[in-house]
Amino acid sequence: MLKQNLQLKLSQKLSPQQIQLMKLIQLPTQAFEQRLKEEMVENPALESGREEEYDADDFGNDDYDEYDDYDNERIDADEINIDEYLSDDEIPNYKLQANNYSDDDEDRSMPFAANVSFHQSLTDQLNTFILSENERDIAEFLVGSIDDTGYIRRSIADLVDDMAFTQGIYTDEQTVENILHVIHQLEPAGVGARDLQECLLLQLKHKTPTEAIELAIDIIENQFDAFTKKHYDKLLQKYDISQEQLRKAIDEIERLNPKPGGAYDSNKAVEHVVPDFSIKIIDGELELSLNGRNAPELHVSKDYQEMLQSYKDSREKSNAQKDAVQFIKQKLDSAKWFIDAIRQRQETLFVTMNAIMHFQEEYFLTGDETKLKPMILKDIADLVGLDISTVSRVANSKYVETPYGTKLIKEFFSEAMKNDQGEDVSTIEIKKILQNVIEDEDKRKPLPDDKLAEILKDKGYPIARRTIAKYREQLDIPVARMRKKI
Repeated sequence: MLKQNLQLKLSQKLSPQQIQLMKLIQLPTQAFEQRLKEEMVENPALESGREEEYDADDFGNDDYDEYDDYDNERIDADEINIDEYLSDDEIPNYKLQANNYSDDDEDRSMPFAANVSFHQSLTDQLNTFILSENERDIAEFLVGSIDDTGYIRRSIADLVDDMAFTQGIYTDEQTVENILHVIHQLEPAGVGARDLQECLLLQLKHKTPTEAIELAIDIIENQFDAFTKKHYDKLLQKYDISQEQLRKAIDEIERLNPKPGGAYDSNKAVEHVVPDFSIKIIDGELELSLNGRNAPELHVSKDYQEMLQSYKDSREKSNAQKDAVQFIKQKLDSAKWFIDAIRQRQETLFVTMNAIMHFQEEYFLTGDETKLKPMILKDIADLVGLDISTVSRVANSKYVETPYGTKLIKEFFSEAMKNDQGEDVSTIEIKKILQNVIEDEDKRKPLPDDKLAEILKDKGYPIARRTIAKYREQLDIPVARMRKKI
């Protein structure tokens, strides 16, 4: 049986403009510049640079009918005051600039070296070998099968099948294996290997033979598992050698490159971090500035304003003219909103970073990471009166240039833990102390996690062993056995 009832529901929805503003706030400097270019291409009513002054009073306010783009309903022109619309101070006279933006407008371009790609270099090196046409085709196919780290990850059988089906090259596994030996002679050494063990062997065999090199080759070839697990006692017993001899062989292995292709990674786009903020210490005081590239000078096109004026002066208003003025109004509204959104973005970025700077003032004055206070998103949101999600958008994607390097803002946020005095300390501080303890340990007898927990407890930080393990993993520090050195 159908029933009809009334339900009262309270909900909050973001307007399309608010959603776009949130997206603008989230963009770092370089992405913001790209977004700005796209908007200027899409909206001819939006122009960059300084605008020539004009007298807004020259425009009248005759009535006209039009279709409003926002609700698609017929409205009377009395509801739109052209004079008010054109003389709105926020549109023609608005200049997006302030004294707290850094003067770095000239740092927009960055030179790039025009290098030969990794795979092209390998292909060019094949010209130094005497190969038949068929052999060269196979060699070029193998080069094309090498990934960006320098490895061939597929089996010989799969490669033979691929050449037959995709290239029309019919061969056998032994021929491909022979050609692969040619690939193994290319630079950088180790390229074309099928696994780490083969990669290290190829690099060692490229070196001038010495006692340490010969021992290293034997270890990688016959005792690879014991080496990777750092069972040095077994290796000493197996080869009946001194610790010094083993240490020299291990030093040779540790100098090798496990990813030979990575050293020739010129075909990937180079990422340049552009700081969104800059913090300087002037006369013992912190000074914050916003990257000037976030503060473009924008204004509404004067040509579009004159089009509206021409419509006002026209005595006979055709339907085509009304459609045109509707388009113009839409573009002017969009330009005005975009300019206002950029202003709001600048204000949001600056006040948020300013609050973070003062919250962590002791760190920014000294550079000592142990001075970082526990700080969560809510702390900053409460200080600046913004939503937590807005603060998160600023922190997650922005960088700040400090006297101690360029830092990702979200790295300044951390949870609080209690020390033995009952005081709140930052987890960043604890991680830094843990890292220092591990750096100072005797690498011949690395400290296990339970011993690290005891040391930190003695320093006033009572932390469980499992927490030590979690922090160690976050710092990308291996377990004690893998930190051992001979």
